[in-house]
Amino acid sequence: MTYKKKTKKNKRVVDSAVVHVKSSFNNTLVTITTIEGDVLLRSSSGKLGYKGARKGTPFVASQIGSTLAKEMSGLGIRQLEINLQGPGSGRDSVVRALQSSGFNISVLRDVTPLPHNGCRRPKKRRV
Repeated sequence: MTYKKKTKKNKRVVDSAVVHVKSSFNNTLVTITTIEGDVLLRSSSGKLGYKGARKGTPFVASQIGSTLAKEMSGLGIRQLEINLQGPGSGRDSVVRALQSSGFNISVLRDVTPLPHNGCRRPKKRRV
């Protein structure tokens, strides 16, 4: 049986990236993309091994930020734009973790979707 040589994965060298933070009450998801939108890295509280109610805490969000910061430094990323989405408590702690890791944050955007009038409300409850 002949062995095939494995080709090495080309490591991207990216100067600036966009960090998308989706923080709900139950979980925090962080995705790091290029300016064009190609996904470089992603992480969540479940990926770090947390379960249940602890996934939505600010502590876990800061853990996500610090683990992704270590991986981003290997890619050569220095400039960050951050898009925050959702009402959760992990939004700010991800930003603090990335800032304390030495990244230069140029833009902080809140991209939480807001309904212009949204769906029809449920009918009034009769008791």
